Amino acid sequence: MKQVAVLGATGSIGDSTLAVIRRHPDKLKIHSLTAHRNSDKMIALIAEFAPKRVVITDHKAYKAVLASGIAATTECHYGADALNDAVQDPAIDLVVAGIVGNAGMASVMAAVKAGKTLLLANKESIVTAGSLVMPLAQKTGAKIIPLDSEHNAIYQCLPDSYRIGERPASVAHLTLTASGGPFWNTPAAAFKTITPAQAVAHPQWDMGAKISVDSATLMNKGLEVIEAHWLFSMPVADIRVCIHPQSIIHSMVNYVDGSILAQLGTPDMQIPISYGLGMGQRLANDAALLDITALGQLQFYPANHEKFPNLNLARQAIEMGGTAPAILNAANEVAVAAFLNEEIAFTKISDINDRMLNSFTVEEVESVSQLIEIDQMIHQQTTKLIKSLG
Repeated sequence: MKQVAVLGATGSIGDSTLAVIRRHPDKLKIHSLTAHRNSDKMIALIAEFAPKRVVITDHKAYKAVLASGIAATTECHYGADALNDAVQDPAIDLVVAGIVGNAGMASVMAAVKAGKTLLLANKESIVTAGSLVMPLAQKTGAKIIPLDSEHNAIYQCLPDSYRIGERPASVAHLTLTASGGPFWNTPAAAFKTITPAQAVAHPQWDMGAKISVDSATLMNKGLEVIEAHWLFSMPVADIRVCIHPQSIIHSMVNYVDGSILAQLGTPDMQIPISYGLGMGQRLANDAALLDITALGQLQFYPANHEKFPNLNLARQAIEMGGTAPAILNAANEVAVAAFLNEEIAFTKISDINDRMLNSFTVEEVESVSQLIEIDQMIHQQTTKLIKSLG
């Protein structure tokens, strides 16, 4: 029986994780749950799973959970420090890092420091803090299983003996697949007139506005290239991107003998999460089984780096090193928000990212607090730049 802590239990990653855990009460037990402000959902989860500990990081929500009259067997704690303390509990076997954004970085670092098995869905902790997280994991013996479908696919296709953070000697290169978003075959000349409504209309999934725009600009894939660089210790030249509109193959590993191993499945987060919770063992989940005969065909096209310059900017950020990925990530967040607010054109997103990436001195990454300060500074400076553009 594995004891599990789910960080961000009331979010989408939490939903998928708990769905898998419900199916395996003989193998998985909830030890700790955390949330920010969704007190009603947390109260319901406490009643269902009877965790030993819950942590709430919003004070009003914390008071609401306490007032609900939860059982005395469940400890209720408040604040970011309590969140970091929770993941270090010796009784916890698996930590699911499902908190979005910078808010999740400190708890990821705390889990790695404690040498936990970490099921990682927090993108920022690797994109911006990979140079902190991966060496620390090597030092403490923490095991990191990525939950992003692309990186989890690569993880599944590597040898059983592989330890994450090391360059696999038998691998020639990695291939990340991208759906291409709604504009992968749209002429570049039409990009200037793309509207927010068009950009968020993903052909495959109903995602949040920010993620949908990142998919439309291929910035999501650029950030995944940065993640793959750190997770698998791969030089940027050995990480390739191809457009795969069907989104059935989630990524591929190209071996030195000419073999290619690929992971296929329906686009459902329960698949990578169940693999992570099983620590390599296959656990049943509620995802639909893939019917290969119904697919008809699978298509692959080279990614167009000229039409989608964010891919090149992500590679440039890897080469620049240090805080460059943090600068790029923060600038992109502001630029996408400005596009969604109809303050800038679609094509200006990559222009602004380029300008911000090359406008600041890159520093060596030293701490999470440093990265948060840089994130705030870049947000302010990018906002100022957009206002100056009118």
